[in-house]
Amino acid sequence: MNYSKEAIVKTRAWVEGDLKAKQWLQDNKYEELVQLKDAASRYPKAFEYLLVHKHLTLAAFVNAVWDDSKAFKLLMDQKAFQWAAMANYINGDDNAAAFLKKNNLEHYAQLAHVIQAKIRREGDEGTNIFKSGPYKG
Repeated sequence: MNYSKEAIVKTRAWVEGDLKAKQWLQDNKYEELVQLKDAASRYPKAFEYLLVHKHLTLAAFVNAVWDDSKAFKLLMDQKAFQWAAMANYINGDDNAAAFLKKNNLEHYAQLAHVIQAKIRREGDEGTNIFKSGPYKG
C-alpha cells in the first residue's frame, strides 16, 4: 500500500511519542502504522497484527530491519522500494537515504531515522549494567 505523505509524517511523530499523531492514524484507519512502532521494536503482538491483517509489506520491512534477506527480497519483488530503502538506511546504508531524498520521499527517510534512533535507544537501555542484576533500581 502506498501511504500519503501526511500518514508517514504522522507515523514519524507517533514513533517519537506524539499521542495526537497516534489518534490521527487511528481516526484515519491506519492501525497498521500505529502497530509499526512496536513491531519495529520486536514486540510480537504488534508484528502478529501486521501478519493477521495482511500488511505483508510492513511485516517484511520489520524483518528486513533485522537483517532478514528474504524479507528484503520480498520488498523488492513487491516494488516497495521506499520500505526497502528505509530498511537499508536503518542498517547503515547512507545511499538509501540519498535514494529516498532524490525520489522526493524524504518523509520516509525521516521515519527511518526515528525508527533507527528508537531501536538504538532501546538497545542501549538493554545493555545498561545499572538497570540489571543487583543494580536494578
